[in-house]
Amino acid sequence: MNYPVWYLPGIGGGTLIALIAVVHVFISHFAVGGGLYLVLAERKGLREKNPGILDFTRRHTKFFLLVTMVAGGLTGVGIWFIISLVQPAATSLLIHTFVFGWAAEWVFFTVEIVALLVYYYTFGRMEERTHQAVGWVYFIAAWLSLFLINGIINFMLTPGDWLADRNFWSGFFNPSFWPGLFFRSCIAFLLAGVYAFLTTSLLKDLELKKTMTRFTGRWVFISCAAGLPFGLWYRAVLPNEARLLVDGASPTIARALEVGQWALAALILLSALLVLLKPRYHSLSLSLGVLACSFLLMGSFEWTREAARRPFVINGVLYSNSIAPGDVEGLSARGMLASARWAGQKDVHEESLLEAGEDLFRLQCYACHTVGGINNDIAIRTASMSYPVMLKYLETIHERRYFMPPFAGNAAEKRALAAFLVAGLHGKPIEAPAVAGGPGQAIFEGNCAFCHDEELVRERIAGWPREKVRRALDALSSLDPAMPDFEGSPAEKDLLADYLASPPAAGAVPAHHDPGEDVFESHCAMCHSLEGSANPLLPKIRGWQRDRLRGALDRLEQLSPAMPPLSATTEEKEALADFLTHSLQGGQR
Repeated sequence: MNYPVWYLPGIGGGTLIALIAVVHVFISHFAVGGGLYLVLAERKGLREKNPGILDFTRRHTKFFLLVTMVAGGLTGVGIWFIISLVQPAATSLLIHTFVFGWAAEWVFFTVEIVALLVYYYTFGRMEERTHQAVGWVYFIAAWLSLFLINGIINFMLTPGDWLADRNFWSGFFNPSFWPGLFFRSCIAFLLAGVYAFLTTSLLKDLELKKTMTRFTGRWVFISCAAGLPFGLWYRAVLPNEARLLVDGASPTIARALEVGQWALAALILLSALLVLLKPRYHSLSLSLGVLACSFLLMGSFEWTREAARRPFVINGVLYSNSIAPGDVEGLSARGMLASARWAGQKDVHEESLLEAGEDLFRLQCYACHTVGGINNDIAIRTASMSYPVMLKYLETIHERRYFMPPFAGNAAEKRALAAFLVAGLHGKPIEAPAVAGGPGQAIFEGNCAFCHDEELVRERIAGWPREKVRRALDALSSLDPAMPDFEGSPAEKDLLADYLASPPAAGAVPAHHDPGEDVFESHCAMCHSLEGSANPLLPKIRGWQRDRLRGALDRLEQLSPAMPPLSATTEEKEALADFLTHSLQGGQR
């Protein structure tokens, strides 16, 4: 809100962060585990008095130095650059909260650079014990860098007591600190073996290749086995909302985890092939396959960890769109555009409705959604929604989708955003069609038709005098506990009572012919279309009978962990079941 938005609608800033971050952590974790690999490989060569192992370790050190210090250093700078552009508010908060932690990490990184350069350039020229000690200095400094960064990274997911006391140590030693540290350490040791498969594949001495391949393979298998309990511990300390997302409530996380599971299975299978079956004949292409699997595994973990924070970028502190939860109420009162320093429109006018809506999209939605892009495309997700439904959806978006931030802005801005999403992206009308029943029908359409068919309402109140209808509008929940009370003004209630108590006007056609379609639009259309490109529903339920459809609406979360329970009344579920049944029959009643 206080920073300009770097608007890249086709790819999204979050995708750029993910691309650079995954590459960086894939190298930086190797920089930790690979340091221990070097020390122990050299120790093995010294203990066995094997010059071949020592020569391999020296050459592997050069490879290690180039990958970690050059590629790792460049991607590390890239991380700071991209997060400062895409999430400047969160970056500023992390710097100010953990300034001494970052300073200490930079000290350890400097020690790493010096120790690794000394280790490489004095290989075979320094006294053995001293040279080993330099290697240990490098590894300890690298692991302490991981120790510090782990505390800051996990703070973003589980800030813990910091939310109450704002204490450095509360934020650093947060609930996921220890499981995260041990799990990442296992990943670092795993990658040490995976990268070493590359250099062992180039060995010409077949006996030496066999020896070092098996030595390297042990790093992979032991790290996988050790990492499993720490991964389960990590999951166990997540907040309830994050655990639900990880367990399948988020389709994107579910896909990422599926990729990670297949990558882990392939990684273990290929490593077993190298170590147990034909260690002498493993090739560079096979080693690259193992490396690719481990990259997908690392990407799956990082994507899941990042996405599990939703709707926050720093859990409980800043939403993904950089709005603090405590600011939502104030922004809703005074307006988002008037408060945003870099908004092009400062107010909403009818002639600039779409422009204001696009500004609001950039400020509130773009952090997670692209427009016609490769990740979380908002155009696909809003394709089946009408303007009235979009307005109602924005009012309760954080209740229907708890992993999305609430809308922050006044009523006019809500109209502008709905207009941009419906008219700006899809060219749909943004005004409700004129009704023949006057203001009473308009009130019915705007407040009641969302759940009730007008003909059904008229059947149920047939014979009621106008006074009884009017009294009922003051206490709807007493007629049916599932109905919320009508919150309109007394004048609106009078107009609605007049309309319902009078015969339908000649030529009046209710705008909502099927209440089940309204339920579908308000509860399902954000993720599903009936038939089309946006996750079509009808092909998935083809052949289902009405009773099966109705039963499924009571247990959606059991059918798919990615679907939340349907928060609708029994009457709404009945209407939705009827609508889906009719749709399966080609719309024939």
